[in-house]
Amino acid sequence: MSTVTAPQVRRRKVRAGAEPLVMVTAYDAPSARMADEAGVDLILVGDSLAMVVLGYDDTLQVTVEDMAHHTAAVARTRPRPLVVADLPWMSYHLGVDETVRNAATLMRAGARAVKLEGGRKRVPHIEAIVDAEVPVMGHLGLTPQSLHQMGGFKVQAKTSQAALELVSDAKALEAAGCFSIVLEGIPDSVARMVTESLDVPTIGIGAGRDCDGQVLVFHDVLGIEDRIAPKFVRRYANLASDGVAALSAFAADVRSGAFPNDDESYHMSSAEADAMGLYGGGTISG
Repeated sequence: MSTVTAPQVRRRKVRAGAEPLVMVTAYDAPSARMADEAGVDLILVGDSLAMVVLGYDDTLQVTVEDMAHHTAAVARTRPRPLVVADLPWMSYHLGVDETVRNAATLMRAGARAVKLEGGRKRVPHIEAIVDAEVPVMGHLGLTPQSLHQMGGFKVQAKTSQAALELVSDAKALEAAGCFSIVLEGIPDSVARMVTESLDVPTIGIGAGRDCDGQVLVFHDVLGIEDRIAPKFVRRYANLASDGVAALSAFAADVRSGAFPNDDESYHMSSAEADAMGLYGGGTISG
């Protein structure tokens, strides 16, 4: 099957009869292969790797170099889903030229689109990236790179004024050329209003069921990350506890001598062993 493209995603509006979009994060080759085989539409190489892979408390610590490194690992699998790479904090805040260069770095690493956070103030940067022939995905609502300004990871657009501003921001991003927009951490009624006001698809995370698609973090879906349980996360597996159990069993087998067994070991032929003076005890004679 051919790879998914940004123009194809742009046309995926549920109200036009399209099937909802499925996006999941991936940060390396194994997770990309799993996402691809599962049949998702988009793979997001998210700056969430800071928290679920690199051990940071927020997304602010990752760099363009970090994102390029992980994007390349995903892209090497040549997945069918559209690979979208996050532009990290401070990669699109200082100037339009630097923004385009950073987007180009991620594209050269293998991304087929980039994502950035923020509303109308990001329009010049989005327009410049699009003018450089790079597809751009927007991100509104709870924008994790703004957590300190927001006072933490809190639901956004809870007032009528804030909701109307969010709709205005979404329309501005669409006009600037975004092919889709992530809506995170907002009331479902607001997400529905934004989705209905746009001709490009919305992809929700903690934004209710009325978006044109949904995205979750790979480690949340599979239960690899089990320390934090946001309300919007549904875990479809419990790989963290399964993994601990498997590793504990391995450790017990090593300590008891049960691993490796004879079938899991390589053996020299009897003739060669005799020629070297090797005996069953595994030592060299005389």
